[in-house]
Amino acid sequence: MKLHRYLTSAVIFLVALSPLLSLAQDNYPNRPIRLIIPFTPGGVTDTSGRFIAEQLSLKLGQQVIADNKPGASGNIGSQMVASAEPDGYTLLLGYAGTLSINPSLFDKVPFDSVKDFSPIGKIGDAILIVVANNDFPGKTLADVIAYSKKDPNGLSYGTSGTGGTPHIAGELFRQKTGANLVHIPYKGGGQALLDLLGGNIPLVYTAVAGANQYVNSGRIKAIAVSSAKRSPSMPEVPTFIESGVKDFVIDDWVGLLAPAKTPKPIVTKLTQALNEILNSPEGKARLLAMGITPSPGSPEKFGEQIKGDLIRFAPIVKAAHIKSE
Repeated sequence: MKLHRYLTSAVIFLVALSPLLSLAQDNYPNRPIRLIIPFTPGGVTDTSGRFIAEQLSLKLGQQVIADNKPGASGNIGSQMVASAEPDGYTLLLGYAGTLSINPSLFDKVPFDSVKDFSPIGKIGDAILIVVANNDFPGKTLADVIAYSKKDPNGLSYGTSGTGGTPHIAGELFRQKTGANLVHIPYKGGGQALLDLLGGNIPLVYTAVAGANQYVNSGRIKAIAVSSAKRSPSMPEVPTFIESGVKDFVIDDWVGLLAPAKTPKPIVTKLTQALNEILNSPEGKARLLAMGITPSPGSPEKFGEQIKGDLIRFAPIVKAAHIKSE
């Protein structure tokens, strides 16, 4: 009898609570939202995240505060969101390297990229590019491969750091073509480009946004982009596929996520607001200026990309014996 009374009381309580929960979701948001950016200020993840926060504030009528929580290649900030209350007031600026590569790179990651988050939507893809200093004698990917094989010590290429998307892309290029490449990790793509400009390293694999000004001014040479299509800001630069490397498409993506079990109506409202931003002329122009191609879509589609990239990147990391530093 006691158990029956307890269950009856619990049912009555849930029935009474249901309208209140529904009202809270209908009134969402009624206080500021925090967008965790798991990296330091200044990079493409930070600038894109701050723009999205600014635009969401206008769309939702509540301030969306961009909050940088860097550390452990994005793991620290991502874990904060994974363990946050699933009420829509703590969101994550998700990054391909953190959610799709780190689980293979680190012995232990403090979150599950699939189970611990509710995808809201992909913001877009940051196109990656291979650039060379002006002393490098080649102009094409075929030249890069040929010159790398001539040197027994290999041809060095710099990236923003060990295990980032540019590093993984460089390793996949090496595995697919047999190029004799040596990875040189830097503390950020900016430092790698400075060494390239100084003639200290022949190649750098980085985001188009960072390299664009130096290519346009003729200070470095563009070799190829690893996106499916040519970059709108560098339409004269061929893709890897056009350069003879089959089935080679790797971009850096950024997206918006909430903690797992965030109510569907809240996720839907955030997805709608995000897609309105990405489809707007201002949203497209601002993101393209950052080197990001906007990708409006559904939470389901974004979730499938995260799952697919986890599967795709794992064997590349394993074959290259890459581990976090």
